[in-house]
Amino acid sequence: MRIPHGGVSPRELKFMGVSAGHFIDFSVNINPLGTSPSAMDAIARLDPSSYPDPDSGEIRRALARMTGVAPDQIVVGNGSTELIYLLAHTYLNKGDRAVILSPTFGEYEAACRLVVARIELIHSKEEDGFRWDAGGVGAACRKIDRLRPALIFLCNPNNPTGVFLERAAVAELAEAAGDGLLVLDEAYISFVESAWESTSLLGMGNLVILRSLTKDHALAGLRLGYALCPPAVADALVMGQPSWSVNAAAQAAGIASLADRAHLSRGLACASEGKRYLDGALRELGLKVTPSAANFLLVEVGDGAEVRRRLLHRGFGVRDCASFGLPRHIRIGARSVPECRRLVCALKKVLP
Repeated sequence: MRIPHGGVSPRELKFMGVSAGHFIDFSVNINPLGTSPSAMDAIARLDPSSYPDPDSGEIRRALARMTGVAPDQIVVGNGSTELIYLLAHTYLNKGDRAVILSPTFGEYEAACRLVVARIELIHSKEEDGFRWDAGGVGAACRKIDRLRPALIFLCNPNNPTGVFLERAAVAELAEAAGDGLLVLDEAYISFVESAWESTSLLGMGNLVILRSLTKDHALAGLRLGYALCPPAVADALVMGQPSWSVNAAAQAAGIASLADRAHLSRGLACASEGKRYLDGALRELGLKVTPSAANFLLVEVGDGAEVRRRLLHRGFGVRDCASFGLPRHIRIGARSVPECRRLVCALKKVLP
């Protein structure tokens, strides 16, 4: 079964009678300025008849310079989702326990189910602002210590809530994991203002950090992500990875994108400005907005699927959150302020 994600398919737009040229997609959470022109140039210069570098060597070296992590501790994947499935395939056997801090990205559970693992969810509560660390992470750590899972998945900042745990809470969870691996998914970390540096925890020996270039660098169509991990974990993941998993276009675009810091900075600033506007405007409409450290907002609207349908008729895409177990909510990705103003105007007309 495919896991629902953001993004509206051309087929759905056609069915709804919406022209792609007049559609604005707030259901995806990517750089609102799109892909770097440098990356587009790199793709245009590419010779598609040549095989890609099977080791992703050049982009691993670029990532090593950026993160301060050694190249042999970096695994590049066909999106961070491939790395999630590789982790499940490598470290989970049938019947092993996996813990997922939820509500969150659905691919963690899907990957664990594929290997017939026993899945344990640690739910956050809406009344606590969807924070697992309300009153400390002691309860979650005690459950992890009791279950002794092989893998623990934590999205930070979390999708769809935007909740961001600080260093001490993540370190406590990693310590509770013991011999298990804590998978810290930082797909949206670039959008967090004054984020703490998680690579400082790699020395604990049981932490895997996942990051994605599909969000901040708008490379969703090419699929490109990476893992920062202990060398033994990196070796194990590479052993299970299909040959030429990361195609030549993704590698070329990734290298060019990482070098174009100015485009990234402008995109992050645009997203931040758009989110601030949306947060205030949505609250003025009387809507309940969950405080978010990421570039998206979780908004309670009553019937998420119906509000999504009505907005789609008007040319706007948002993510209804029923698949997260939050049917009363939608998730809105930040775009430019003018685009956000148009969405707010449409929301005024479609809200119950």
